[in-house]
Amino acid sequence: MEFAEIESLYTGLRVADVRDGMDWIGLFSKGSVARSIRPLIPGSATFGPALTVRGRGSQVQPETMTPEEYTEWARNYWYKKMHIEPYAEEITPGDVLVFESPDLGVGQLGSNNTLKFRTHGANGAVTSGGCRDIDEVRLQGFPVFAQYINQTMTQGRLEYDSHNIPVTVGNVLVRPGDIVVADGDGVIVVPQQHATEVATYARQELEHDKDARRKMYAELGWEPDRSVL
Repeated sequence: MEFAEIESLYTGLRVADVRDGMDWIGLFSKGSVARSIRPLIPGSATFGPALTVRGRGSQVQPETMTPEEYTEWARNYWYKKMHIEPYAEEITPGDVLVFESPDLGVGQLGSNNTLKFRTHGANGAVTSGGCRDIDEVRLQGFPVFAQYINQTMTQGRLEYDSHNIPVTVGNVLVRPGDIVVADGDGVIVVPQQHATEVATYARQELEHDKDARRKMYAELGWEPDRSVL
């Protein structure tokens, strides 16, 4: 499914609406990512096809070395051979990167690589692992939904494994191209073969909700805002 079609189906839909749409077609309790994976930027939201990435714990143990040797090791070995990001070059506009990462106290995502993802046209990132540089990530405005806020770099801890393969994030299977929707209510994943049907009923429920709340806004004398228009 091309992103233009996804955009026409999912623009304006909330996670709650998509959850309803999943229920409407019988996918009860499917797709809802664990509640521990939350937005790092309050009020942020995103949607798009999943570009999946798997990380793995590393058995590499850096030897005792001088700070200068460590700089050389990190820059020319670790980040060129072990913790690589070949998937960044495969990002197409609208993609949401989805990372299956073990809990190693590592900030796999940070201000540098999430900004790189944005320059390639990504719409956001979801990870079962951690993110660091939180203040800069928030300042840059790239939607990140993460399980942990961590401090540690990846060296000797977390390696790249593979990408564009099925991953499990927050107890949910995510396949390349599945539709990821995320906002303040968390993250939900729609199997791509159900994307159109789910969006149809999600839109139905959104419009029903807007209509009901718009009437109550009028009763209260409130000016309509974007949530009811």
